[in-house]
Amino acid sequence: MKTGGSEGAAGSVYTTLVFTNTGSSTCTLYGYPGVSLLDSGGQIGAAATRSPTHAPTVVTLKPGGKANVTLQVAQALNYPSSKCTTRQATDLRVYPPGQKQSIDVPFKATGCAQSSVKLLSVTAAASGASSNS
Repeated sequence: MKTGGSEGAAGSVYTTLVFTNTGSSTCTLYGYPGVSLLDSGGQIGAAATRSPTHAPTVVTLKPGGKANVTLQVAQALNYPSSKCTTRQATDLRVYPPGQKQSIDVPFKATGCAQSSVKLLSVTAAASGASSNS
């Protein structure tokens, strides 16, 4: 798993997360990954909500095949300090769709300590290395 390109728009940054089948046999992904921001103390704020941009479908990955999701990260500084105590994230914790083992990936962002502020949103897995594929 790795992060792909990022772009900003309307108070958010959108980042592509790419999953690669590194095994020797075909596998499938279905649905949404679990994603959260981390710092040295653990999870920062709320985990990502599910974006209904497109309906989940089964994505079949041959060895070396790729799938992607788009992660939206809203700007924490859009929120007043009374609702959002900012903390600097150093990583993402990602649970691939249908998996119970996570992958931590370096990722710089400003998060909110409060879990009531929903900064993250993620799409369902799609085929290819980017959402533009």
